[in-house]
Amino acid sequence: MKDVQKEPDNRNIAIDRVGVRGVSYPVTVMDRVNGSQNTVADVSMSVQLPHEYRGTHMSRFIEALEEHKGVLGPSALDGLTSRMCEKLDALESEVRFEFPYFVRKAAPVSGISSLTRYEAGLFGIRKNGVFDIITGVSVPVQTLCPCSKEISSHGAHNQRAEVLLKVRMNELVWFEELIQIAERSASTPLYTLLKREDEKYVTERAYDNPRFVEDVVRDIAVEMNDDARITWYDITVVSAESIHNHDAFAELRGNKRKTAKA
Repeated sequence: MKDVQKEPDNRNIAIDRVGVRGVSYPVTVMDRVNGSQNTVADVSMSVQLPHEYRGTHMSRFIEALEEHKGVLGPSALDGLTSRMCEKLDALESEVRFEFPYFVRKAAPVSGISSLTRYEAGLFGIRKNGVFDIITGVSVPVQTLCPCSKEISSHGAHNQRAEVLLKVRMNELVWFEELIQIAERSASTPLYTLLKREDEKYVTERAYDNPRFVEDVVRDIAVEMNDDARITWYDITVVSAESIHNHDAFAELRGNKRKTAKA
């Protein structure tokens, strides 16, 4: 049959990324407590398209994913991005797995445990034969405004916030570790199940521990800088302000490899 995708293209324009996204696929990821965890990922797969090709073969992305068998980790993503380049005749490839990740947490006073959902991601990038991986988590937390506490005779506005943390590493850092760093940098963590004594504790903890979004990103950055396993990080904190009709946010990125070379 005629291979239309490989027809020559005379516009002489390469395309940065072509591929498939929104692919729902069952995967197995590493779990610090239980060894592994089964979940379902939203998958995006792409390659660079050379200027001489009219299109890429979309079915080959799914073929590579099926060969991969859904086991996630650095070596698996290394192999998958390599296979994508091979099957699609490309010098660059990228794959993104984003999925719910569950951690069992005990309530702070009653000790009753429940599963809490976080969003996690593994992003594999291959460029000119070199593989790179980024690990990410999205962590819901609570922030209480220091300014509001300072100027109010009683109470202070507080709200749910989201910490988006991405890292490159030279040694394994667990999802759970990144989650804990984000949570202890906020006014208080969030929980799925709280009894009354737990609610009292969480409310008072937040009041005693006010944090701007700027405080949260800086506290996380301090821990990132102190961890020799982490070579690069990208932190975003977004606060859904409860007394404003807008969000507050702060972003901070650090490249420790560049700093070390300097």
